[in-house]
Amino acid sequence: MSAPSRTFLLLPGAGGESWYWHRVAPVLRGQGHGVVSPDLPASDDSAGLTEYAEVALEAVGGRDELVVVAQSMAAFFAPLLYGRADVRQLILVAPMIPAPGESPGQWWTSSGQIAAQREQDERDGRDPDAPFDVMTAFFHDVPKEVVDEALARGEPRQSETPFGQPWPLEQWPAVPTSVIAGRHDRLFPLDFIRRLARDRLGVDVDVIDSGHLPALSRPAELAKRLHAQAY
Repeated sequence: MSAPSRTFLLLPGAGGESWYWHRVAPVLRGQGHGVVSPDLPASDDSAGLTEYAEVALEAVGGRDELVVVAQSMAAFFAPLLYGRADVRQLILVAPMIPAPGESPGQWWTSSGQIAAQREQDERDGRDPDAPFDVMTAFFHDVPKEVVDEALARGEPRQSETPFGQPWPLEQWPAVPTSVIAGRHDRLFPLDFIRRLARDRLGVDVDVIDSGHLPALSRPAELAKRLHAQAY
């Protein structure tokens, strides 16, 4: 039985550009789904987690039966949509899964990400003390033409405002939630995401053969997973 038609709300991570989803959106539309993918006010120092959620709600309008897909940092504000729109499901991709009262800035240490990435770098033969490099962390498995386009667009500015704001919910909302993790994610190693998803959400992860940015490196495969998981 094929998955029913849904409206996918595709939320980008840090930087807030809907361009991140530009290779996935047409595939989902070709499968008969509706797609909404807003730009977020990431460069606005007055905008935080609540404002990001408000922009997403405005973009959705009156659409119903929403499958909200949150990339990375978007996991911090995607749950805020539940109860304010007809959210049927949350799908988190390479996510920063929050805990109550934890800010995105605190998450890196309190979640164990920093230690996990360091251990993974050492196992893979990378220098854990090397300066951060976007090609190594983000684009190592992304096709060259997509990397070139991303670099030509320039790095979007991300305000520090949301990183200082505690996650406002007391618990994860009572909505079906799943997690997709990259087997080759160098930023959020697979074992780390598996533990985080189990400890904070009580779910296993669906593993895709990608790094941290599957929407750019494996768009057809990611769209297939999203389609299959839609309730």
